[in-house]
Amino acid sequence: MSDLKTKITDDSVEDYIEALKNERQRKDSLVLLKMMKKITKATPRLWSHGAIGFGSYTYKGASGRTGEWYITGFSPRKQNISIVLMAGFGHNKDLLKKLGKHKTGGGCLYINSLEDVDKKILEELIRSNTKKFAEIQKKKS
Repeated sequence: MSDLKTKITDDSVEDYIEALKNERQRKDSLVLLKMMKKITKATPRLWSHGAIGFGSYTYKGASGRTGEWYITGFSPRKQNISIVLMAGFGHNKDLLKKLGKHKTGGGCLYINSLEDVDKKILEELIRSNTKKFAEIQKKKS
């Protein structure tokens, strides 16, 4: 059985963001960093493969394998910014309709730029998703 490739690193989140070559991604990442810090009150951590995660939890997969993952976070990618929302989107359909230009897949929200979305709606979506995830985890314990 292979290990999960995405893991917490000791690298600096701020250094990673400052090293982004694309200025728009760098600026958007700084805004998302501040927004998610405020919402989660968690210390951001850099995970492998350029993911910036807030909070963490231990999961158990169908195979019985356990691992650690972040509750919410984002990854600046070449094509877009991927925002991870572990509680999914079913409970936030109304917010998604108001968000602006985006795509979803699995637990990820994909945006090209913060200019394409309503930042207040995005903040509300992240806040709602983080709260919903906590409720789901509480029911599991």
